[in-house]
Amino acid sequence: MKIAVVILNWNGKKLLETFLPSVVNFSQEATVYVADNASTDDSITFVKSNFPEVKIVINKENGGFAKGYNDALQHIKADLYALVNSDIEVTKNWLTPVVNEFKNNPHTAIVQPKILDYKNKEKFEYAGAAGGFLDILGYPYCRGRIFNSLEKDKGQYNDTIAINWASGACFFIKSEIFHKLKGFDEDYFAHQEEIDLCWRSNNLGHSIKYVGTSTVYHVGGATLSEANSYKTFLNFRNSLYSLVKNLPGNKVVLFILIRMILDGIAGLRFTLQGRPIHTLAIIKSHFSFYGNLKKMIAKRSPVKSNNKYYNTTSIVWSYFVLNNRKSNKVT
Repeated sequence: MKIAVVILNWNGKKLLETFLPSVVNFSQEATVYVADNASTDDSITFVKSNFPEVKIVINKENGGFAKGYNDALQHIKADLYALVNSDIEVTKNWLTPVVNEFKNNPHTAIVQPKILDYKNKEKFEYAGAAGGFLDILGYPYCRGRIFNSLEKDKGQYNDTIAINWASGACFFIKSEIFHKLKGFDEDYFAHQEEIDLCWRSNNLGHSIKYVGTSTVYHVGGATLSEANSYKTFLNFRNSLYSLVKNLPGNKVVLFILIRMILDGIAGLRFTLQGRPIHTLAIIKSHFSFYGNLKKMIAKRSPVKSNNKYYNTTSIVWSYFVLNNRKSNKVT
């Protein structure tokens, strides 16, 4: 199995200085690529000078996460893509259990390893933790991380299980499936495009797995922090995009109306917290969603009405009303 580890870079010299060595040192069975999104710093000069074994793909523009990977992967031939954020530290033998999962289970199309916090290595990291799930309204959450509650890693998730979505921070996918699905949806720009891609893959009957015997460490927020209102805009808008594109037809209208009401409550909560800029971001996300609704409807994937895309009824109710802060309490 030919493996390509692909790191998307945009003006990330400092991140490459810190994290590229671990990827190179512990990925000897793969070819490592840096896909550059039209950087204006000297990060590519740094890579060429210090890591001549790393191959470089230059994109013509900074099209964000989605277009950046779509453009770069047109030029990379491999059986398996490992899409790795530039702020990820990998560990020894991180590739072996993931590759074995793909080899042993031909229906597996996408895999995520265990993602721990680089700044606090005892805890799971926000972006992916121990595998991504959805509730019936499409709200994403993870084992080991529900909203802002993070669990300590005590080996409780050292398993291999089916999940609803894999984190884009460290995202393995068969190249055949990636190109069959026409890659990430570039209208997302960044954030939650991996959820959409996994959802589309699931709609075609492919399996998405979490492999807890492979571990990486993620800084998180290195590109856009949680405090950034643009990230709020992208997350709220893109989540609505995914509902339109992937929900069964008998659920789309009702569930989107419910989500919009809940988004309004979230906006009110931001205001009460003294963060009105995030409330404005939610309002802007809805107007952007309305403006692109026709386009998203045209992108709807074939969905069976009984397709099981979710793992629990309402993560919002479970977390905020029932006060369940750990994954094993969610039902």
